[in-house]
Amino acid sequence: MKQTLWIVFLICAGIVAGSLVAELTADIGWLSWLSYALTFGVNPPFTLDMGVISLSLGLWINLSVGVIIFVALAIFIGVKLRF
Repeated sequence: MKQTLWIVFLICAGIVAGSLVAELTADIGWLSWLSYALTFGVNPPFTLDMGVISLSLGLWINLSVGVIIFVALAIFIGVKLRF
């Protein structure tokens, strides 16, 4: 259980760090490839209007090269450190 929580934490940290790097390197010419992203999901979101309550459900994923690299690096570190 503890190992699973560490892997989930490292993956989340990799997602955050990769997103940050992708945003920061978008305007740098030779590093702009890190910000190349593919976005997919449900757009517009599903909407259920019941008169009193309106419920909207949507999901989209923005997957960039930086995120993929940092998540792979986080998993590699987690496996090497054997959390």
